[in-house]
Amino acid sequence: MSPPLAQVANPILFDDSQIDILTDGLKNLDYTSKQGYGNFDTHFYAGQDEVSPSGLLKIRKSYREKSRYPDYLPTWDPTEKQGPLEFHKYYDPALRADPSFPNIFSKEKVGQIKVKKVTPKLGLEINGIQLTDLSHAAKDELALLTAQKGVVILRNQNFADEGPDYVTDYGRHFGKLHIHQTSGHPQNNPELHITFRRPDADEFSRVFDNSTSSGGWHTDVSYELQPPSYTFFDVIEGPDGGGDTLFADTIEAFNRLSKPLQDFLSTLHVIHSSKEQAENSQSQGGIQRRAPVTHIHPLVRVHPVLKKKCLYVNRAFSRKIVELKRQESESVLEFLYNLVESSHDLQLRAKWEPRTVVIWDNRRVQHSAVIDWEEPIHRHAFRITPQAERPVEDLKFLNDENYYPSSLTLNV
Repeated sequence: MSPPLAQVANPILFDDSQIDILTDGLKNLDYTSKQGYGNFDTHFYAGQDEVSPSGLLKIRKSYREKSRYPDYLPTWDPTEKQGPLEFHKYYDPALRADPSFPNIFSKEKVGQIKVKKVTPKLGLEINGIQLTDLSHAAKDELALLTAQKGVVILRNQNFADEGPDYVTDYGRHFGKLHIHQTSGHPQNNPELHITFRRPDADEFSRVFDNSTSSGGWHTDVSYELQPPSYTFFDVIEGPDGGGDTLFADTIEAFNRLSKPLQDFLSTLHVIHSSKEQAENSQSQGGIQRRAPVTHIHPLVRVHPVLKKKCLYVNRAFSRKIVELKRQESESVLEFLYNLVESSHDLQLRAKWEPRTVVIWDNRRVQHSAVIDWEEPIHRHAFRITPQAERPVEDLKFLNDENYYPSSLTLNV
């Protein structure tokens, strides 16, 4: 059982002198991740892709011509620049929802909707609900369902057919949409994040050049001031079998720890950095829309809908526990990474049948793509990424702009 929220230690609130000391220390840290960061499916790659006469970066023409969804193909504009993302208050649509789900599971559709658990605790698969038919109230219920189940797999969707403008506007119901620092997006739709794994044998061999596994466990853009809530992901083209996505439940992971360790971890804070991701994009000839950032988040955050505690660390973007020495931090983080990544009894595997949309709660779950096919078939997907609240270890600080001083946002 998780300790009651009343037992959570008070968060660290730094005065100006402490901020200066901490900031100086963070600037000297080595932020290198032990997980090699290679975004061949989200970043421009000079060895494979093309530069148009206007300077716009694109997937090579032969790949574009094979796509059945050309409106969703990624482009990268080197002139597209942004300032840092600013704090905004977030109101979770799940908190507006009727917990009896009268709209998403309406009486009129009894017998038409098939629902099954993916695992006893994590994940739900639904057939018979069409995203494009949902009212505002039903969308709120979908958010609540996703928070409760962690992952919702929706089959036989016409979502992508409505086009990039429609799906972007759809995502705005769930929050202010994130624009990624380096990934490609359809021209004129910067709030869509595109993954495109090219049908090239060398690209697949690069995955295993320095690794025995394609696993890359993470929670999306945890380095941001306000990381995502409900992520929508649609693999619109892919292999016939394979290319699945793994998910792991960090609420269950936290609950399995001993109470003394739960209490200790609840006092700690973790540095998350986008530096390595930005460097990877540049090394491949890609773009950088804004300066990379580092943010400090609680190691254990409280979910604003479920009121439960989640482990908030991931191998891709977490760098160091602030309060611990380097060796101590590395040991604790490695233990937590392995707990989430190796405990198959708190995971699920989502299979990408045609016209499947998967929605997950980034605050609760980590995920990893599986690269297990070798035939020259591209895997093309789009992601809608609403931003959530700033992570907090006590809900009394929810939407408090001064929860951490802004000067702890470091450019590295």
